[in-house]
Amino acid sequence: MDLNYKEFGQGEPLIILHGLFGTLDNWQTIAKQLAEDYWVFIIDQRNHGKSPHLDELSYPLMAEDLHAFMESQYIPKAHIMGHSMGGKTAMQFALSYPDMVDKLIVVDIAPGENPPGHELIFAGLLSLKLAELSSRTEADDFLKATIKDFGVRQFLLKNLTRNKDGGYRWKMNLPVIHENYQNILAAIEHDIPFDGESLFIMGALSNYIDESSKSIIEALFPEYQMEVINDAGHWVHADQPAALLAAVRSFLE
Repeated sequence: MDLNYKEFGQGEPLIILHGLFGTLDNWQTIAKQLAEDYWVFIIDQRNHGKSPHLDELSYPLMAEDLHAFMESQYIPKAHIMGHSMGGKTAMQFALSYPDMVDKLIVVDIAPGENPPGHELIFAGLLSLKLAELSSRTEADDFLKATIKDFGVRQFLLKNLTRNKDGGYRWKMNLPVIHENYQNILAAIEHDIPFDGESLFIMGALSNYIDESSKSIIEALFPEYQMEVINDAGHWVHADQPAALLAAVRSFLE
């Protein structure tokens, strides 16, 4: 399977994985800055962006996708960084293919099972009548009823693309993402821990990593470090990009 990707720079390879409802473009600004020192790849995960739409979605499958991608690019080993859903893919990959991971960076997610919290988002997106839409503004007005946060709506609406014959469609495979939502919330599990160096970055204003998460992290990633980014929520790379970059560069160097 050919994942959609962009690459920048040269040097040691660094692969970045986006989160749920995201695309590689969410990380392009960060990638270009890291490309001053690294050979950086940003990837659309399956059923997101311009990558293939398939019937299944799970962390073992997305880890297999990453494995196939690295083999297709003749990359035997790389630094792997992922945010949220992408962080869980990165953790699954590190546990499944430890010899292919140099350093692991996980942004604002833990290995454990996540509680559901996207029901209103799914309700809004699935009820949007794409074929009848005339503009993104119209879509935004419709979504206000279920998705109150302007920034979240703008993030989600990046997935809209106009059809040549009128109306819009999703870049992401929304029905399959919805059907497999429990797989996205699922815990990452493995019998053997990853003994390489790991950095877990958490937003100080986020609740995705709490005290109970740290024992699970330590069990699966015993050589981990934790970095807390002040004044940042779940989207650390959007809230505090400079602080995130500093933490990543310090860890990789």
